[in-house]
Amino acid sequence: MSTSGYYDWRDRPLSKRAKANVSLCERIVQAHQASDETYGVPRIRVELADTGVVASRKRIAHLMRSMHIQRLSRRRAWCVTTERNERQRPAPDLVKREFVAKDINQLWVADMTVVPTWEGFLYLAVVADVFSRKVVGWAFEAQMTADLVIMALNMALHTRKPGSVIHHSDQGSQYTSVAFGNRCREMGVRPSMGTVGDAYDNAMARSFFASLECELIARRSWKSTTEARMAVFTSIESW
Repeated sequence: MSTSGYYDWRDRPLSKRAKANVSLCERIVQAHQASDETYGVPRIRVELADTGVVASRKRIAHLMRSMHIQRLSRRRAWCVTTERNERQRPAPDLVKREFVAKDINQLWVADMTVVPTWEGFLYLAVVADVFSRKVVGWAFEAQMTADLVIMALNMALHTRKPGSVIHHSDQGSQYTSVAFGNRCREMGVRPSMGTVGDAYDNAMARSFFASLECELIARRSWKSTTEARMAVFTSIESW
C-alpha cells in the first residue's frame, strides 16, 4: 500500500452502512444484556423489530459474531419425575398434542419442576395459558404433594376466573389425586392428561420449564429457599 493510500483510508469517513452497523451493534448489546445475556439471533431480531429497528437475520448474526455475543446454550436440565398412582384413575386426553386455543382461558397446561438450593430442593408447579403463553398460576412447596398443584390451580382460577377451561397435565399422582379431582369438579375445570412416559403429550408445559431451567435455574446457586423463591418469582412475573 502506498503512503498516500494509507492516509486516504485512515482519514476517510465511515460509510452509511458502517455507521448504521455501529448503531445496530449498540442496540444488539442492549437487547442481549436486557435478556440477562440469554437471547440469540431470533429473539434479538424480534426485540429490535418491536422497537422499530429492522435488520436481516444474517446481518444480526454477523454483527453478533464480530462482538463475540452468543445465545445461552441449552444445558441438561434438572429433572423431576412424577409417579403415577395405579389406584387412581387418570383423566382422558382432551388435547391430543393440539396445543392451540382461540382465546384465553380455553386451555391450560400444567407441570412441575425442582429448584435446587443449599437448603434442599424446592418444588415449583405452574399453570400456563396456551393462548397467551402466560403463566397464570404457580406455587412453591418443599414436597411434591397434591396441595402443591392445587395451590397453582387456585391461583390461576383466582386471577383468570374462567367459565370453563381444560387443565392438561401428565399422569402424576398429584394430578390424579382425589383432592385435585374434587377441586376441578368444584370449579368446573375439565382435567385432561397425556399418556404415561410421553413428554410430547405435555410438550408446551415442558417447553416453558426448559427455558426457565436453562436461562435461570441452571445459571444460579441459591443459599436459601427464600432467595430461590424471589428469583423465580421475578422471572415469572417480571420477565
